Amino acid sequence: MDIPADIGRAIRSARRDHGLTQEQLAELAHTTERTVRDIEKGTGASSLDTVVAVAAAVGVTIGVVR
Repeated sequence: MDIPADIGRAIRSARRDHGLTQEQLAELAHTTERTVRDIEKGTGASSLDTVVAVAAAVGVTIGVVR
């Protein structure tokens, strides 16, 4: 299981469903297009706060299951 890649795929799918470009999502989440691109690929070293902000901008909820 590759959790960063799974999160990235969910964010990319939601972004596309909303008809947003990576640039537009970056603006909504107050980050850069490169950061959005890296998150969607499951790469990079974005902070958890940034990933959550990007996800929230397209209605994706990230939770913890114990």
